[in-house]
Amino acid sequence: MKKNNILILILLCLSTSAFSQMLSDKKIFTHQDTLRGSITPERAWWDLTYYHLNIEVKPENKYISGKNTIQYTVLEPKNVLQIDLQDSLKITKVTQDGKILQVIDDGNAHFITLTKTQRKGAVNAIDVYYEGNPKVAIKAPWDGGFSWKKDDKGNDFIATSCQGLGASVWWPCKDHMYDEVDSMDISVTTPKNLMDVSNGRLTDTKTLSDGRKTYTWSVKNPINNYGVNVNIGDYVHFSEVYPGEKGPLDMNYYVLRDNLKKAKKQFKDAPKMMKAFEHWFGPYPFYEDGYKLVEVPYLGMEHQSSVTYGNKFENGYLGRDLSGTGWGLKFDFIIVHESGHEWFANNITDIDIADMWIHESFTAYSENLFLDYYYGKEAAAEYVIGTRKSILNNKPIIGVYGVNSEGSGDMYYKGANMLHTLRQLIQDDEKWRQILRGMNKTFYHQTVNTKQIEDYLSESTGIDLTAFFNQYLRDIRVPTLEYKFEKDKFKYHWTNIVSGFEMPIQITLDGKEQWIHPTTAWKTQTVASKALEIDPDFYVEYKKL
Repeated sequence: MKKNNILILILLCLSTSAFSQMLSDKKIFTHQDTLRGSITPERAWWDLTYYHLNIEVKPENKYISGKNTIQYTVLEPKNVLQIDLQDSLKITKVTQDGKILQVIDDGNAHFITLTKTQRKGAVNAIDVYYEGNPKVAIKAPWDGGFSWKKDDKGNDFIATSCQGLGASVWWPCKDHMYDEVDSMDISVTTPKNLMDVSNGRLTDTKTLSDGRKTYTWSVKNPINNYGVNVNIGDYVHFSEVYPGEKGPLDMNYYVLRDNLKKAKKQFKDAPKMMKAFEHWFGPYPFYEDGYKLVEVPYLGMEHQSSVTYGNKFENGYLGRDLSGTGWGLKFDFIIVHESGHEWFANNITDIDIADMWIHESFTAYSENLFLDYYYGKEAAAEYVIGTRKSILNNKPIIGVYGVNSEGSGDMYYKGANMLHTLRQLIQDDEKWRQILRGMNKTFYHQTVNTKQIEDYLSESTGIDLTAFFNQYLRDIRVPTLEYKFEKDKFKYHWTNIVSGFEMPIQITLDGKEQWIHPTTAWKTQTVASKALEIDPDFYVEYKKL
């Protein structure tokens, strides 16, 4: 289990602000949402330490079966624990020390009564056996489940994805972000002539009498549930060793046989990514498990140490530049973006999905920093500013706590532009780099909430960012600089802002760059001309009266 502050999360979930936020949200949350998204009493008393997921995948019937061994440390001596497994899959039995246990189902939550005395500090385990036809992903990775596809030669080409919907859509687990397993083994039995690629390192391959194979992968680092994956196909493999900050890093690539030549060319962006992101964020967080890039039949996903790829071996986002500036065609979007999540999502993980901006804002911003590293600060700024056209400002970036509800999709590019604005306020690029590296060191392999990230950034920048984050994370309005010229006077103030928002901004006036410090009250200064330029690096609007 990652270090975290469970008490803070529980209080946050029960707070007046969270309650009022829930009332204001149009979605009506259900009992099942609470079971999925909160730290229930049946989750809180045990600390997850180890999984061994052992399954067989049968594509002819779109069927899976097997078991998950769940090891835990007893925090408080209770005897009912919650395991999550979603509709269409069935738990067939649960055992502890060989004894069959009673299971009471409540929708997707399953409450298991233990007969063994649970002594505080003891390390125990249960085996959860299950089977069935998992949900088919219609539009992976956004809706989640199993993708059952065929390659161009008619071979089965299968992959899982489950962010948001949850890992319990295809395997039984403690499906809440707050408690990450410390380590994990994944054993997958595949049809003959096909290979499974999962997280971590391949530690064992067994060939069964009928030609099927069981591949076992071992993960040595904490891993979030949705980061666990199964990928099955007619894979070929190539690799390289990257000279990283912590020493030699194994970088392995698995692609369909016919795509090997294209992959060897396109995947050159992977070591380029690693070089840029180790510069900005610090060492890759999972040296013990290596880095993998795995071709899949959908666009891609940030599965830890097993990043999945389906960008058709093209630069941009399926060949398109999301910024409209041309800079987005200088790199493979999926390689850069999904790998950026190794630092933000897999190393630093949100406790509650309501805080998913911690994953997506920093990772969307990582695209900008990749360009900065290779093409310079101006190119990077043009790119991130270009992505503003995708911002909707229709609801807050932070979601509703305790019910597995993420916030607005603006967590991507509004979040990236928020961070780009923060960089301007710091006025020291090296200090900014050290802050980002410090984040990944301070919260190394941890689950965190928004308050921890806000407090860290306020302390490390030396700026009280309370109103700044309230504005960009919790409000849909864009700060607007209203201004007017009256004879030789330049007057200005902020509108569309939250209480306490007094962000300084850089302008060029009378041909001179300068900082001004607007508030809600009008301020005035004498000018020689009306030639005004507002620095576009700040995500604000402006209006001349």
